[in-house]
Amino acid sequence: MKATGLAAAPRVGQAVRVTRFASYDGTMLSYRGTASGPVVVCLPGGPARNPVYLGDLGGLGAASGRDLVMLETRGTGESAVPADNTTYRCDRQVGDVEALRMHLGLDRLDLLAHSAGANLAVLYAARYPDRIRRLVLLAPGLYALGLAPPPAAVLAAALARRSAEPWYAEARDAFLAAQAGRDSVASLRRYAPLYYRRWNETTRAHADLGLEPRAALIAARYYRRAFDPAATVAALARLTAPVLVYAGELDVIPPAAQAARAVGCFPDAEFAVHPGASHMPWVDDPAWLTARIARFLA
Repeated sequence: MKATGLAAAPRVGQAVRVTRFASYDGTMLSYRGTASGPVVVCLPGGPARNPVYLGDLGGLGAASGRDLVMLETRGTGESAVPADNTTYRCDRQVGDVEALRMHLGLDRLDLLAHSAGANLAVLYAARYPDRIRRLVLLAPGLYALGLAPPPAAVLAAALARRSAEPWYAEARDAFLAAQAGRDSVASLRRYAPLYYRRWNETTRAHADLGLEPRAALIAARYYRRAFDPAATVAALARLTAPVLVYAGELDVIPPAAQAARAVGCFPDAEFAVHPGASHMPWVDDPAWLTARIARFLA
């Protein structure tokens, strides 16, 4: 899992509306939330993490006056397991986002994507530039743009910012092993402290939200031969919609310095660094996040 996040997570027994729709290949997919007014479509990270971990993004829906529609990507949540495993590939899932847009009856999308999901959002914007109204890349995965992994020196500097934490050595070693291809749910739990400003009872609970049993299988296929960064960046020249690249100051996937490089891949983009936040900024500081993103969406 190259990249993966309590803000208003559903309580036990709390009803959550889940709606199903057919994607381009007939696979039945689902999304959480309602679409009764203006919508922000949200793509979770992981890849293959259930969007329950996004909660309500710290109250972003209320702050922006939008309904948050959280896609449960294929093979996760109540979305069906596809007949063809190759459709887990990131570029193949672009068709799922387009099928959701058509299901919602929207001419253009306000699209927000977290972590690994940002790769999917970027490929969607490259293929369907006229279908994007505004695009938010939140703590984004950067493989689709050819900017991942970051240079070793940039990553080392980002990791070193957390070196005073008591959990640092174990988390650093587990994280570097994961980046080298030796990842698992067990190792994620060891490096999860890197994803938060504070490691406490609340964030420990949040770190387990949305982990899916098929995540390892899906992740292995998600990245495989899915990206052509040069072609993607060239296609993005047709994107006229504004883009917000949003990074946590303490994040390591990507480090803020690396996320800033993504701005140059878009004709109209701005960059925001969330002070003192890491990979799950709506957990670290929901008020700062909702104010900044709501202003952009407006």
